[in-house]
Amino acid sequence: MSPSREIDRLIAIMAALRTPGTGCPWDLEQSFRSIAPYTIEEAYEVADAIEREDLLDLKEELGDLLLQVVFHARMAEEARAFAFGDVVEAITAKLIRRHPHVFGDARDLSPDEVKALWDKIKSAEKAERSRSHPAPGGEPSGLLEGVARSLPALARAEKLTRKAATVGFDWPDAAQVMDKVREELLEVEAAAAHGGPDELEDEIGDLLFAVANLARHFGVDGETALRRANAKFERRFASIEQALAAQGRSLEGADLDEMERLWGDAKRAERSGEVG
Repeated sequence: MSPSREIDRLIAIMAALRTPGTGCPWDLEQSFRSIAPYTIEEAYEVADAIEREDLLDLKEELGDLLLQVVFHARMAEEARAFAFGDVVEAITAKLIRRHPHVFGDARDLSPDEVKALWDKIKSAEKAERSRSHPAPGGEPSGLLEGVARSLPALARAEKLTRKAATVGFDWPDAAQVMDKVREELLEVEAAAAHGGPDELEDEIGDLLFAVANLARHFGVDGETALRRANAKFERRFASIEQALAAQGRSLEGADLDEMERLWGDAKRAERSGEVG
């Protein structure tokens, strides 16, 4: 085996790794379920490389994510369910079907019209799938059942509220969502003062859900916003450490007031340099 730019080589390598007797013992004992966490992890590493604007790392991480697709397709082929080519055919068919403004007769559409058409086609696809693949027991599937439970909680909250909004179950504007956030915060305060751990957990969950909904109303991706906030916190905390180290001191030797002052210095430095 030698490296190649062709997808067939990657498929052949995966087949070799999964060949009983001569393949890799670790790869051979894997299943869809055992590989799924790695698939999620690789997707996050792609997002991380994009966030860091590291194109060399992005190339590597995209390869790792592609391997996950090939791995799942190989296991499906062994189960005689589908092969990699079927995956490619399914996504190419979907892209052609959902872009009639490019590959069909619908022309000169605005971005909003394209989005509306996409949603209409997607809804028709879901209805057809429900007819051809009915839910177990013959029960109809609910509107929210298509929102994957494996999504990060913040991203799933956004998708749940977006789905509910398609049938009118939504606040009319962001101002009312902000009122809801304030209401939920008051309930957290009440639970913290008088409730037990379970009640407090419930109320904090409600607050986070309301904030996720608020982000959607403002057109902000909650996951991206929180990743940026995490990076900002790391940056400013590192500035505290560096400032103390320059004085020959450690975090343990500083009190909260001093760390707060150094945090403010880092914040002002970022803003003056238009960072964060």
